[in-house]
Amino acid sequence: MKVNLSPIVAGMWRLRDWKLDTPALVRWIEQALDLGVTSFDHADIYGGYSVETLFGDALGASPGLRDRLQIVTKCGIKAVSPARPAHSQKCYDSSRSHVVTSVENSLRALRTDRIDLLLIHRPDALMDPDELAETFRELQHAGKVLNFGVSNHAPSQFALLHRRFPLVTNQIEFSALQTAALGDGTLDQATDLGLPPMVWSPLAGGKLFRGDDERALRVRAVLEDLGHARSVSAATMAYAWIRRHPSQPVPITGSGRIEALRDAVAALQVRVTSQEWYRVWQASMGRDVP
Repeated sequence: MKVNLSPIVAGMWRLRDWKLDTPALVRWIEQALDLGVTSFDHADIYGGYSVETLFGDALGASPGLRDRLQIVTKCGIKAVSPARPAHSQKCYDSSRSHVVTSVENSLRALRTDRIDLLLIHRPDALMDPDELAETFRELQHAGKVLNFGVSNHAPSQFALLHRRFPLVTNQIEFSALQTAALGDGTLDQATDLGLPPMVWSPLAGGKLFRGDDERALRVRAVLEDLGHARSVSAATMAYAWIRRHPSQPVPITGSGRIEALRDAVAALQVRVTSQEWYRVWQASMGRDVP
């Protein structure tokens, strides 16, 4: 099975900070769906283990929404939080017991009977890949999780698990200010396997437009120039630059503003030429290609 995510995914990391009550969140989800953004990215730890519950409250208030969207969530980080009093030390845990417990918690919080895509949030140095693959098979067979992937995994770590169970994505950090994935084999692997990566922090956590360092200013100037020529925002150009890579990255937004979602969706209609793509890359690197 291969998950069918929308080409732009709505990130829920800061949902608690948006201060939306349940009716307002329902309206926000409906507006996102109207834009074609049907996939919503979560993690159990977001908002101190509260974001999944907030989203679940919206799904409970409007049950018809669930069949119109895809839920992505992550597990594998044990964060120290009042919501998890048994966690005395922050660590990573990909054991069967922790993954199964996390899935059950997420299903309850999200008020759903299935998770469309579950990701292991960070590489666990103590991961038993055979045990984890078997855990994935059990959860999939039970219909509780439909697809599986990882997040922030190096190519070798992805391959280690993918050889044992078919993963569908690696969620990575990638932006015009964070280009490591271009050279460390991560995007090469995604292209080779035909598994589009999900991309978090596509606007570099806002630094592309708020940062005042020389690198951010250089890149921003180029994005603004390219956007002006097309009558689109610099943010739209930043998303389009990411999507130009042949691995077909799927950017994850991070804003509660519908206008920010519109900027991201507008990138689907923008084709960045190779010369323009390298112009942005060179602005980021501060040098010409060799």
